[in-house]
Amino acid sequence: MANSFLEKLHPGFSQTIELEGAPIVQEKSRFQNIQIFDSKRNGRVLVLDDIVQLTTRDECGYSEMLTHVPMFEHGSVKEVMIVGGGDMAIAEEALKHRGVKTVFNVEIDERVVDLSRRHLSEVNAAAFADERLKVQIEDAFVFLADKANSHRFDLIIADRPDPVGPAEVLFGDTFYERVSRALASGGFAVFQNGVPFFQPEELTDTLKQMQRSFRYCGVYLAVVPSYIGGFMALTWVSNDAVLGDPAKWASVDAAFAASRLRTDYYTPAIHRAAFALPAWIERLVKG
Repeated sequence: MANSFLEKLHPGFSQTIELEGAPIVQEKSRFQNIQIFDSKRNGRVLVLDDIVQLTTRDECGYSEMLTHVPMFEHGSVKEVMIVGGGDMAIAEEALKHRGVKTVFNVEIDERVVDLSRRHLSEVNAAAFADERLKVQIEDAFVFLADKANSHRFDLIIADRPDPVGPAEVLFGDTFYERVSRALASGGFAVFQNGVPFFQPEELTDTLKQMQRSFRYCGVYLAVVPSYIGGFMALTWVSNDAVLGDPAKWASVDAAFAASRLRTDYYTPAIHRAAFALPAWIERLVKG
């Protein structure tokens, strides 16, 4: 790694992150290579298989938008499942909602959880201290197949990496079918679907898949500078509800004010704006 880290996620384009001091973690778990280091500009960084997963400077744009957008529109989320998310940054955001009873964080790689707990407390300390968090070291694909989880979750958040290695199964039709069965009435599932500027096919192909398993699906946007390429596509699905419904936005404003949540990215105005798509992304969505 020397004094810098080079990410080559997108063919023909790369980014270099300069390190501050020596690497903190460099190891190979049963599933992937794990790196944690301090950067000169973006705080502490988590890297899995040479792909940036999180920086403490801008994780808010990702974690808050995957969590608060569906939770405030739903209005009464009690049971949450997180697919992956071993750094627990998303779990921490979900647990900020006082009405939540349980957050099941289902992560296949125990080392990601252990190392994140030790070295990424800036984004997860409150989650680990909350008794409502249930960390399940298991393949989420298998967890979703358990009949005990049928129609159980008001919100499923898939904090999945790119569709390579052990995560590839989290992009198939069977995965979406299992998510569909696990959703409670009125529930939502949300996913990251990459950066459309560099990964347009991932968005269009995923939406086609989702239409086979869910009655409703769509896209909203966030900007996370460390995920190079501009807008990040966050996709949503439901069997019986629509996310991004203007009729619900007055209640979102009221609920956010009443919650007294401290956020760094999310606001009700950003919530509404996230569903306004640039023309070129609209064309991708329409296929």
